[in-house]
Amino acid sequence: MTLATLIQEYGYAAVFAGTFIEGETVLILAGFAAHRGYLALPWIMVTAMLGSLLGDQLFFFLGRRYGTRLLQRFSILEARARRMRALLDRYHLPVILGVRFLYGLRTVGPMVIGMSHVPWPRFFLLNLLGAMVWAIAVTSVGYLFGEALSLFMADMRHYEAVLFGVIAALGIALWLLYRWRQRHTSR
Repeated sequence: MTLATLIQEYGYAAVFAGTFIEGETVLILAGFAAHRGYLALPWIMVTAMLGSLLGDQLFFFLGRRYGTRLLQRFSILEARARRMRALLDRYHLPVILGVRFLYGLRTVGPMVIGMSHVPWPRFFLLNLLGAMVWAIAVTSVGYLFGEALSLFMADMRHYEAVLFGVIAALGIALWLLYRWRQRHTSR
């Protein structure tokens, strides 16, 4: 099975699953795949928006119902939850709109918002707007990355697998760096 076939068969499912939790790297890869003609850009954006929206709704309701118990059980989330509470108290509307742009707070953010007194319909509407903007913006970054590369490479087809690997490796490296910094600053 070729890389192109894998992307065409499982690309949208990977976008949905990846954006349900975090998803920037998956979405940039999908935008690049759209540039290469393997996936349709509008469908990536819709899939990412739905995955992101549903993931945030789940975390909102988990926070509403089990928030305190979850934070007690997973003490590593407590520092992020404190940071999120402070941001929510200070910048209520922009934080709800842009929670998915706050790296490291993407999953705990909706949980903390659920623990607050924000009504669900308000969260849903603001979260829907934020999910649309995020899906369009991040997917476009991947697509524009492919555009920029095509200016420098006459035939990218020979390097596609390497380029997909480099994008994935950069995403993983950034995530690992973030986790390392988080562990060392908490000590």
